[in-house]
Order: sequence, then structure tokens, then C-alpha cells
Amino acid sequence: MKHRRLWIAAIAACLLPVAPAFSAAPVHIEGQTFDATVQVAGADLQLNGVGLRAVAWFKGYAAGLYLPAKAGTPAQVLATTGPKRLQLRLLQDVPAAEFVKAIDKGIERNTAAEQLPALNERRGQFDAQVQALGKVKKGDIVNLDFVPGRGMVFTHNGQTRGDVIAGDDFYSAVLRIFLGEHPVDDRLKAGLLGG
Repeated sequence: MKHRRLWIAAIAACLLPVAPAFSAAPVHIEGQTFDATVQVAGADLQLNGVGLRAVAWFKGYAAGLYLPAKAGTPAQVLATTGPKRLQLRLLQDVPAAEFVKAIDKGIERNTAAEQLPALNERRGQFDAQVQALGKVKKGDIVNLDFVPGRGMVFTHNGQTRGDVIAGDDFYSAVLRIFLGEHPVDDRLKAGLLGG
């Protein structure tokens, strides 16, 4: 009788629904909350990971990467099709010019030299969108969304800034700032990859 009950319990356990591989709970870091899921271009994305951009005691921003499915390596992230979101939550006031300088430096350090000329016009477009802000402030939320067939949509505190910046190659160049061979912050890279 005892063995029969164990056998029934084992079968029942196999029939229980399997929990999803990702957490449905929001993630908190440095007082910032990243939702477990978001919608971009009508698609549900899950939080792949979060991290913090910090130098010594100075904490610049927290970031979260949202994808259609979990990815543990930069190659997997870049190969992922469908919408994506990189969300930055500012922890300090930063002049837009400094933000632009960091973006340009990150792209140059993580993009092959022969690919840079094809990105130059669109880099200028993105730089102008950021410069138009004047300053990014503590508490600001920046979303860099990839919409398939359109390109990168830049929003600041829920407001779209400028035109869509076309091209998968441009969005990949932006992601490599954070996930490339020479990322802006190694610990941030590990966090975005779910580490």
C-alpha cells in the first residue's frame, strides 16, 4: 500500500505544470525596480538580467536587458530575433555631451574599423537625439528599443525622441557597448547576461 501511494505521488508530480524558466518577480537594484516582463512592438519580453555601471564609489546607472527568450552569451543576444529593450535608469545627473561621448567611445571600441563608416550617419543621428536632452538626470529612464523592420526607438521618460534609427547593425553596435569584447563595465555585462 505504501509503495502504491508513493507511485501515485510520483505520477502526480510529473503531471504538475512546469514553472517558467524565468522569474515573474520584478528585480530591484540600487533602489531601481525592473519589471520581470515588458511589451515592445506588441511582443512580450522577459528580463534577461540587470547590472550596475559603477566606478569605485560612483554609481552612474542601473541597466536591464529584455529579450524574447533568455540568452547567456553576447553572441546569443546579438543573434536573437524579434524586439529587444535595453533600459537605463540614471542614478546621477549627467550632461548629454558626456553621455554622447560614452556612446561613441563604446561603439568605436567594440565595432570593427571597417564597419564604422556605415554607422557614422546613424551615430550622428543618435548623438543629436541625446544632445537635444541637454542633461540626463537622476531618476530618468532611457529605453533603447529594437523594433524589427524599423530599427532603434529612443525614449526618454516615456517620450519618443527623434526618428527611428534604421538597421539591425546599428542596434547591435549599441548593444556591444555593454556586451562587446571591451564593454563599458565587465560586471554590468555579466549582470545583463544573467550572471
